[in-house]
Amino acid sequence: MKPIKIDEVKVEKTSGGIFTGTVDIQRILNETIESKDLSVAVVSFPPGIRNVFHTHDRDQLLWILSGKGVVASENEEAIATPGMAFFVPAGEKHWHGATENSSFSHISIISKKQSE
Repeated sequence: MKPIKIDEVKVEKTSGGIFTGTVDIQRILNETIESKDLSVAVVSFPPGIRNVFHTHDRDQLLWILSGKGVVASENEEAIATPGMAFFVPAGEKHWHGATENSSFSHISIISKKQSE
């Protein structure tokens, strides 16, 4: 067992790649606390910032913490608010991020790909 003090986990500014602007990411399971099975991060988007359509090769759970955002697939869009969670199956094209008028924060949980 390894306790983690979330408020002591470093916040990293990240931009480029799949993001349309700069977001804050707290990698709860990171290089210091390595997990062979899970990737867990808190991602915080400023108003109007989101990511572009992308996929993961593993299932993802987005657990909404604060603000108002959008989680979208190629077929639908849903408003995301605190207390909601969204399951995104492996391979599904999707995007998520803040609405124009609100910041937005979620926990992303993805199982890691095991080496063959």
